[in-house]
Amino acid sequence: MRKRGTGGVRVLRFAMAGLVVAAAAGGFWWYTRQRALPVPVAAFQQDVPVTVFGLGAIEAQVLSRVGFEVPGTLIELAADHGDRVAAGAVLARLNPISQQARLARAEAAVLSADAAAARADAQRERAAAQFTQKQATARRRRDLASRGVGSQEVAELAETEQELARVDLLVNAADAAVARAAQAEARANLETERATLEKHTLRAPFDAMVIARSREAGTALNPGEAVFTLVAPESIWMQAFIDEGRAGDLALGQTGMVTVRSRPGHPIEAQIVRIGLEADRVTEERRVFLRCRSCPTMPVVGEQAEVVIETARLPRARLLPEQALHGFDGAGGTVWTIEDGRLAQRRVTIAARLVDGRVAITDGLPEDVALVSQVGSRFAVGRAARAVAAP
Repeated sequence: MRKRGTGGVRVLRFAMAGLVVAAAAGGFWWYTRQRALPVPVAAFQQDVPVTVFGLGAIEAQVLSRVGFEVPGTLIELAADHGDRVAAGAVLARLNPISQQARLARAEAAVLSADAAAARADAQRERAAAQFTQKQATARRRRDLASRGVGSQEVAELAETEQELARVDLLVNAADAAVARAAQAEARANLETERATLEKHTLRAPFDAMVIARSREAGTALNPGEAVFTLVAPESIWMQAFIDEGRAGDLALGQTGMVTVRSRPGHPIEAQIVRIGLEADRVTEERRVFLRCRSCPTMPVVGEQAEVVIETARLPRARLLPEQALHGFDGAGGTVWTIEDGRLAQRRVTIAARLVDGRVAITDGLPEDVALVSQVGSRFAVGRAARAVAAP
């Protein structure tokens, strides 16, 4: 009797343990498969701005590093950093003494060439007069000889003198042409020396602001050595580099907010005025140029800046972090949804990518299908879920 009672208790214990295990397994199954899992979902948002972000720097479309075309010693500087200069204004001068001496020598050479040309012209005119005289004399001598009044020998001598006078005229005409050519060369040399003297004065090529002065008085300069860096203030713009994957909707005239590094929190409104036609093959970025509509102060050329450009506005969309898309290929991906209280998956196409790392979805999902915005580790298709507001 005692053995049977002990055996019954043992069976009862095993049965109770089995029930506990079964209950635990059932509870685990219910917890993991049947309990509604709270899932954050994306709500509809109105008037969503679509923006792209770019980094770059302040540049000048018209920037010139100007210097002298001739060598010399810098003796005068008429402009400095920060000055505004008008086109044609004197910026600097070189020592002109040596060039002035060369100019004086060229002027003297012109006077000499003019005198030589005048003398050659006079000799040519004299030769012409002698030829005319010899020609008339030879004509008379021939006439007299033909009538038997004059000597035939004298007539022939007159004709010889006429021929010599003609040749002399040709020689003097050639000498006059050579003298005129020398005169033209002397005048050209004079203009060259005058132009060279003018090049000893450096002038502003356009209305500009001086942003750098590289040399000081007393410096010996070589041709082309930069003395000033000039920019046209109205040509200041920002050059921004934007990822190719986000640059497809950029267009001329779109508005961007530019923030320079020295003034964080003070964006400046600007407009796209040029979109580069060649992308960087290494960084896979496109160059975009923006010009401010009303620049508050003269920007610092070369300063780093960032820009946020609005490319479109979506009247109504649901926003989802890119991490919530599986198999995202830039145009679409697979998302988690809640349909009839259960988790499901759908393939969607995105309407836009936002600068904060989210994507906008405007179609492809029915209105009553909740879009999961935060994927959990216990997600499985068919798992019970209930929508909660995203944090």
